[in-house]
Amino acid sequence: MTSAPAYCPHCGTVLVERQREGRSRRFCPECEWVVYRNPDPAAGVLVVRDDPPSVLLVKRSSPPATGAWSLPAGYLEWDEPAPQGAVRELREETGLSVDAEDISLLATRLRPGANGGYTLVVVYVTSADAVSGTLAAGSDAAAVRYFESTELESTTLEPDYRAVFEEAIETVAGPDDQGAGGSPS
Repeated sequence: MTSAPAYCPHCGTVLVERQREGRSRRFCPECEWVVYRNPDPAAGVLVVRDDPPSVLLVKRSSPPATGAWSLPAGYLEWDEPAPQGAVRELREETGLSVDAEDISLLATRLRPGANGGYTLVVVYVTSADAVSGTLAAGSDAAAVRYFESTELESTTLEPDYRAVFEEAIETVAGPDDQGAGGSPS
C-alpha cells in the first residue's frame, strides 16, 4: 500500500498519528486536517448487443489485470461525475460514444488498486443500439470484441467480473433472447 503523506497539504505542518473514528490516521496538529485514505473511484460502461446476446470487453494492456479481458473503464477525473467518466472511458478505450442519459447503473465492485489500497468501480450498462462510432482498441486496450456468455468461462477475465458481464447480457438482451430467430414456439 502506498504511504500516507508526511506533511499537511493545506499548511505544510508535519502530520502526526492520532486515533480518530476507531483508526490510526495522519492528523495535522496545526489546522486539524485529517488524512482519509479512501478508495480511488473508477467507472466503466458495458455495451450489450442482442444478436447474438453478447457483451463488449477490452483486453487490458496495462495494470490492473494486464492481458485479461474486462470492461472499458478507468479512473474518474476530479471534476467529473461517474456517468460522464464512464462515457469518456468507453470512447477512449473502444472508439464508441454514448450519451450519459443512455447508460444505467448495473453494479459496483471494490477491487485491489494498482498502487495499493482499493478502487471502487461503478459499472454501467447500455445497449449497442445506443452507441455510435467505429469499434477500435484505444488507450489501455490491446484489443476489443464482443463475447457471448458461453465464451466467458474459457476466457481470461479480470477476476470477479464474470457474473457482472453475464448480468449485463441478461439485463439488456434478456434471458429469453434467442437472437434473430426469436424464441422457439
